[in-house]
Amino acid sequence: MTIRSVIIGTGSALPARRVSNAELAEQVDTTDEWIVERTGIRFRHIAAPHETTATLATDAARAALAKAGVEAGSIDLIVLATATPDQTFPASATKVQAALEVGDCVAFDVAAVCSGFLYALQVADSMIRAGAHRRALVIGAETFSRILDWEDRTTCVLFGDGAGAVVLDAQEGDQVSGRGILATRLHADGRHNDLLYVDGGPSTTGTVGKLRMKGREVFRHAVVNLAAVMEESLAAAGLESAEVDWVVPHQANARILDATARKLGLDPGKVIVTVDQHANTSAASVPLALDAAVADGRIKQGDLIVLEAMGGGFTWGAAVVRF
Repeated sequence: MTIRSVIIGTGSALPARRVSNAELAEQVDTTDEWIVERTGIRFRHIAAPHETTATLATDAARAALAKAGVEAGSIDLIVLATATPDQTFPASATKVQAALEVGDCVAFDVAAVCSGFLYALQVADSMIRAGAHRRALVIGAETFSRILDWEDRTTCVLFGDGAGAVVLDAQEGDQVSGRGILATRLHADGRHNDLLYVDGGPSTTGTVGKLRMKGREVFRHAVVNLAAVMEESLAAAGLESAEVDWVVPHQANARILDATARKLGLDPGKVIVTVDQHANTSAASVPLALDAAVADGRIKQGDLIVLEAMGGGFTWGAAVVRF
């Protein structure tokens, strides 16, 4: 028997304002047909001034705690993945800690953009396996609307705001058949900074900056890297793609989801898709999609799932989980 990080609760939060493609078409030179054909996106949620990364993260965390049936006071680790924190410092995770009225615990942010939730998940899993912590909140939360150039139709239509969270619990389980995180593999390649980035920052321009992206190049890298890291993580867990019940991917673009599934020979019906409703919510997209599939009953306890994502940096990764 070994200590495993078991997902015992999932939760999500979305801003109240839901924006359709038609509404966006009134602001920028685009159409519903153009957006759907190229991305699969139909709606996204945009945060109001009073809704921030930390408030959305807190709401998602509360939902996950409620579904797990545990008190906030039992949490001894909070890892928040975000590229859009409330402040340069302190970490938005500490704002979540205060809002949940969690006592003394470890709380910090992880910045790996769209792969952030996978990075945060491995960090928390490693700390639990090492025996340093017993119960963790792992959150992905973003307010990307704050860093979009609303005059750039090639990027502003792609992103939305939201948060997703999971509660990880240290439990003893069998290495293969038991529940929990079975294997995680992460990667980064900083040579591709100019393909997906924000043109500002405290140390360079002293401003927040705006998101910039070369979509075609990102697409090409995403399909190759995601397929490879999914195969790598499954091999590390001693499993094959045929054994996977569900793939929960980063919701960047419906074409990327389809191309990755084909490359791996996966049944498209096993791929959880929420990009049409949420658009690309960066670090929040994987836990948002996971919570949606758990809530509607598709993902059940005991299912073998693969989480995967790729984002700016480039960073990418995948995790194999027995739910």
